[in-house]
Formats: sequence, C-alpha cells, structure tokens
Amino acid sequence: MAGIAHMRSVVLDCPDPRALAEFYRELTGWQITYADDDWINLEGNGSVQLSFQRAADHRPPLWPDPEHPQQFHLDLSVDDAEAAERQVLALGATKHEYQPGHQPEGNWRVYVDPAGHPFCLCSED
Repeated sequence: MAGIAHMRSVVLDCPDPRALAEFYRELTGWQITYADDDWINLEGNGSVQLSFQRAADHRPPLWPDPEHPQQFHLDLSVDDAEAAERQVLALGATKHEYQPGHQPEGNWRVYVDPAGHPFCLCSED
C-alpha cells in the first residue's frame, strides 16, 4: 500500500550539531552530505538520512522519567555487543543507568548520546 509520504530523515535537536553528527558518523559509518552552522545531514546506503538541528534551548530527555520523556530513540543493530559498547563509550556515549523496574530484557543495551538522546544497541547474541 502506498502511503501519502515516505520517510526523508530523522532529525535530532541538539546544542551542537557538528559534535553530535560526528558521534553518529563514527557510530554508523555514514557520511556527512550537508553541513552548515545549524544543520548537518548524514546518509548511509538507505533512503533515510539522519539530521542534526541546532536547538539553543535543548533539554535532553531523562528517560524513563515521565516529566522529561525520551520522545524517540534509535535502535541500532550490532554483531558484537561487548565490542560495540567499548566503541560507543569511547566516542562519548554513556551507558544508561537503569532505574528499578526498568531493567531491559533481551539482547539490547541502552546508551545516551553526547546530547542526551537515548539509543539502543541490539544484538543477536
């Protein structure tokens, strides 16, 4: 079934588009295809791009705190969860500290990017 529109990009508001784009460039291996002071696009081999928009008043989510909801998150597949964790932490991510009752189950781990957005690394192991 054809939709009215197709996904063009996922846009993340952040205080420093260049820094966050570099984080995700290293994480995904995608390339910067457009950049100015307030907007940067990353593209891989698909039809959807990841974009970063300057938001001077950016307030990061504090998931799972309902007063500051996550609003969205990215799920990224990895082959080796341990190796991927070391790499994303070296890039500037932090591992999410779970609150009681919110411990994840399954083969995924939650991290927070340098601007405070949560993302998950998902593996088959």
